Amino acid sequence: MKLRGTLGGLNLLIEPGDTGPSVQDALSVRTELLASAVTLELQGDADPEAVEAALHAIRAAGGTPGRVRAPRVSVPTPAPADSAPRPAPLPARTEILTHTLRAGYHREFPGSVIVLGDVNPGAEILAGGDVIVVGALRGVAHAGLGGHADAIVWARPIASTQIRIGDAVARAPEGSSLSNMRHREDQPLAEIARLQDGVIHIDVQK
Repeated sequence: MKLRGTLGGLNLLIEPGDTGPSVQDALSVRTELLASAVTLELQGDADPEAVEAALHAIRAAGGTPGRVRAPRVSVPTPAPADSAPRPAPLPARTEILTHTLRAGYHREFPGSVIVLGDVNPGAEILAGGDVIVVGALRGVAHAGLGGHADAIVWARPIASTQIRIGDAVARAPEGSSLSNMRHREDQPLAEIARLQDGVIHIDVQK
């Protein structure tokens, strides 16, 4: 235990080895010093009985217990979390479907997928990577499943009422297709959909 005077009064330091009886004995001969504003400081794991004895001695001497300062504990600051969780890496494998996907078809692929045919209305295809349709895409396609915003949708043409890339969705009004798409049977043009600034953009490939 240590006593030291300050401009604002007296500081009483309770150390880990102090006990209730030892503090009481030490302060019993210093009652004249305790008749003031006394700030208690605790060092390490202070004995609660020692703190109680100090408070009792201060009040008995006519003093006023002030603030109680606990020891400072350094806590490591956790590393800041990313604003957006990073998606898991894509599997290297690309699935190839050698047939047209008809209404009612629904399948999810962990990586990219290539369809050697059309994706008809009523069919739905979901991929963690790219969706490539050699024919016309008229069903629903979701590329970048799981947050892979750099995935693309490519078809000849993209004539779907809905496509998704990552968490973004592009819908077309009923009776129309997405963007300015060419869907004449005699002149199928390839189109590519990308995600830019959170918005899906569709461009004709010339």
